[in-house]
Amino acid sequence: MDRRTLLTGGTFLVAAALTQDAHARSERVDATQADAELMQLAIDQAKEGDYPFGAIIVREGKVLALGTNSTKRLHDPTAHAEMMAIRNFLSGHEPEELKQTTIYASGEPCPMCMGAIVWCGFQRLVYAASIDQLATKIGQIDVTARRIANAAPFIDMQITAGVLSGNAMQLFDTDKK
Repeated sequence: MDRRTLLTGGTFLVAAALTQDAHARSERVDATQADAELMQLAIDQAKEGDYPFGAIIVREGKVLALGTNSTKRLHDPTAHAEMMAIRNFLSGHEPEELKQTTIYASGEPCPMCMGAIVWCGFQRLVYAASIDQLATKIGQIDVTARRIANAAPFIDMQITAGVLSGNAMQLFDTDKK
């Protein structure tokens, strides 16, 4: 067996082992009535965004931060709704406090935002429209939030998907690009 074959096989085994362990990291959680009400607030935020994306950060039913997509206004490609909500939260709270919160997003977080959500240690993510749904209206990187959460063996996160997704998708029909 040559070195290249050995390395390829070894890489496969490592990837398989990481993937196997990682799948236990995110937990699917059903939506509640409170989730629908809070998601509507995130969707309302999306109506104000440069693109129709909104996010809110909540602890024990109390909204602690809001975010809208501000990429055009701020001339900042990282100013996605989730990133803006995190920045707004951190302007008045300590980073450790994010670990007891839930983030609601009108769209499934992109890899950049999901990476930030993981690194911040959110205990729960609730989103409306999926990456697949969003890709029918606007360019998306085809990596799901669950896939990123599952690749982070240092965090356990609950994920609730599809809450009011139809409402979120309707915003793209009235987008003010």
